[in-house]
Amino acid sequence: HQELQRHLAETVERLKELNGNQDLKTKVMKFELAKASSLPINQISNTSGSHLRVITGKLDLLLSGTAVVSGTRSTSVSDHPQGLLYVLHRVAERLVKQSEEEVGWNHAAVFPIAAVTVELWHRHPALGELLLAHLLSKCPYMGPVFPRPTPGQSQEDAFRILGYRFEDGRVENEDLFLQRMSGMARMYAAIISAPVPPSSGNKSHPHGMSHGWTWLMQVLDMEPMANVTPTVLFSFLEAPGGNAMAIEYGDQLWELLDGKEYIPRIEKVSIPQQMGTVVRLRLFLEDCFVNREIPLPSGHLSEEFWKA
Repeated sequence: HQELQRHLAETVERLKELNGNQDLKTKVMKFELAKASSLPINQISNTSGSHLRVITGKLDLLLSGTAVVSGTRSTSVSDHPQGLLYVLHRVAERLVKQSEEEVGWNHAAVFPIAAVTVELWHRHPALGELLLAHLLSKCPYMGPVFPRPTPGQSQEDAFRILGYRFEDGRVENEDLFLQRMSGMARMYAAIISAPVPPSSGNKSHPHGMSHGWTWLMQVLDMEPMANVTPTVLFSFLEAPGGNAMAIEYGDQLWELLDGKEYIPRIEKVSIPQQMGTVVRLRLFLEDCFVNREIPLPSGHLSEEFWKA
C-alpha cells in the first residue's frame, strides 16, 4: 500500500511540469490526449462484447503510441515526452472514478469496467500499478488498511484519511461515503475474478484470485471498523469475488467465513444506527452457508455476451 502511494505521488510530481505548462500548443495537446482517454471510458457499458472490444482497442492504440483521432484532430502519446505517463495516469484515474461514482448504485456496471481494465492491464502493466494506487488512495480498505485518526489531528484530516470527501467544509453524508466504498470494493472483486482475456496467450492474470484471498484473510484478522468493514466485506463477497473464490477455494473459504468470531467483533464496535450493515452481511452469509454457495450476481458477462 505505501509503495503504491509513493508511486502515485512520484507520478503526480513527474507530471507537474506538463500540467503547469501554459504554452498553447502543449495545452491543446494535453486537452486532446485527455479527450482521447476519457471518451472511451465514458462509453463503457454492457451493450455487447463487440462494443467493449472497440473501446478496449481504442485505449490500447492510444497507450501503444499509435496516433488516434479525437474529434477532428489526430493525437498521440509520442507528441510529448510525458505523454504516455499522462495518459496512463488519466486512464487509471478515470477507471477508478467510474467504479467510485457508478458501481455503488449500479452494481452490474462493474462487469464491463473490470473487463476493460483487466484487458488493458494485461497489455500495459504500468496501468495496473497506477490503477491500484488510485484505488487505494480513494479506498484504503482494499489495501487493506483501516486508518485510525491520531491525537492532535483536525476533524477534517481525520475524516479525509478514512476516505471521506469534504465540500464547503462539510463532510459527506455517511450513506454516500459507504456507497462509494462499496463501488470500489466491487471493482476490486470484479478485477481479481475477471476471466483472463483470450488475447493474453499464456500469461497469467495480472492481479488474480490469490490477491483477493490474501485481502479477505487480512480483513477478517484485523480490528473491524463500524459500517466500513461490513460494507466492504459484503460488497466484495456479493460481487463476483465471492462466487469465484467459492469455486476456487471450496471448503477453505467456508472455514474462513465462519462468522462465529468476526461478526460479533463487528457488532461490538457498532452503535445501533450502524447495525444495518452488519445485519445485511450476516444474513447474506447465512443464506450462502445454507446452500454452500455464493451466487453469481446478476449482470455478469456471459459467453453469449462476448459472442455479440
